[in-house]
Amino acid sequence: MTKLNIQAIRRDFPTLHQEIYGFPLAYLDNAATSQKPVQVIDAVADFYREDNANVHRGVHQLSQRATDSYEGARAKVCRFLNADSDEEIVFVRGATEAINLVAHSFVRPMLKAGDEVLISHIEHHANIVPWQMLCDQVGAKLVVIPMTESGELDLSGFDDLLTSKTKIMAVGQVSNALGTVNPVKMMTEKAHAKGIPVLIDGAQAVPHMPADVKDLDCDFYVFSGHKMFAPTGIGALYGKQALLDEMAPWQGGGDMILSVSFEKTQYNALPYKFEAGTPNISGAIGLGAAIDYMQSIGIEAIASYEHELLSYATERVNKLDGIRVIGTAEHKASVLSFVIEGVHPHDVGTIFDQQGVAIRAGHHCAQPVMQFFGIPATARASFAFYNTMEEVDALVDSISKVQELFA
Repeated sequence: MTKLNIQAIRRDFPTLHQEIYGFPLAYLDNAATSQKPVQVIDAVADFYREDNANVHRGVHQLSQRATDSYEGARAKVCRFLNADSDEEIVFVRGATEAINLVAHSFVRPMLKAGDEVLISHIEHHANIVPWQMLCDQVGAKLVVIPMTESGELDLSGFDDLLTSKTKIMAVGQVSNALGTVNPVKMMTEKAHAKGIPVLIDGAQAVPHMPADVKDLDCDFYVFSGHKMFAPTGIGALYGKQALLDEMAPWQGGGDMILSVSFEKTQYNALPYKFEAGTPNISGAIGLGAAIDYMQSIGIEAIASYEHELLSYATERVNKLDGIRVIGTAEHKASVLSFVIEGVHPHDVGTIFDQQGVAIRAGHHCAQPVMQFFGIPATARASFAFYNTMEEVDALVDSISKVQELFA
């Protein structure tokens, strides 16, 4: 068993220490958003207490300190992803904004009628809708890698989907609805062999496993901070420097320029030409603190412990009658989606809440997945390294409570 001091870790998360309807809170909705440790909360609060000023523009001490902290967070993201340079890290609101940025600034200029964008059947809506909108605008085609009954990608015909018409492949590293870990490194190698650039959505991966953009050799990598113990409204886009250099800015405004006249605007250098306006300074600082916190525990240790949690939960739930687990891939990360026979998942979520167990009930912004399995929604328990085996037991007890009420 992985050696983590879970009780010491839990003391770092204030939200976990409360009762819901008289029950101790078991927070199992981490795939939607994770709780924040005091180290992150304090980093954000300290910025507002002591250093609150705009970045890059001031000569006074507060602005210089704010800039140092903001750019220090960028350096932490760079090291966290094993990127080559801070210039390859663009701060954004989250994975959704990063995908839209790549869609409009990188893909749109080269996309024409008849071209194709390749995604997979198990994507989050954030990695479907921007590409769908783009294809609709120019008459291109959205091509979808199919999935199997186990919730894995069906790669039997993958090579045939990679054609001269494919202008980008955009795939998630981990499915938020099913927990499936996709073989993105192999898929990237195959796409690159045919000259196709690759974007990887790492939003559900970075909280649970190491992220190494050099090893993956992806052209773009995106993630959101709020799923990895950082504030909401902050995330990052990694892009290979040569590609980012070629891309035009997506939004115009302050700080993304070097000079402006009514005749011509000269854009700023990387990464600032993609960061128009006052950024989420406190969010970036909080993201840096979250990275420090995760690394102090150890990403490999986190992955190992969460695997134990998921294995224990899966084993216990599979022993129950009247339960269908949705997503049984061989390689999964921290997500257990299920349906209870005869009970709508929204009712399941409501009854769970009355037992102090917080889960997600719905389509999880992955409606094509639900359509594939012929269901409207699932109940989804998703784990983080601060969860315990006792909270898994509370989950199973809540399933029994639901079944008793609907017997």
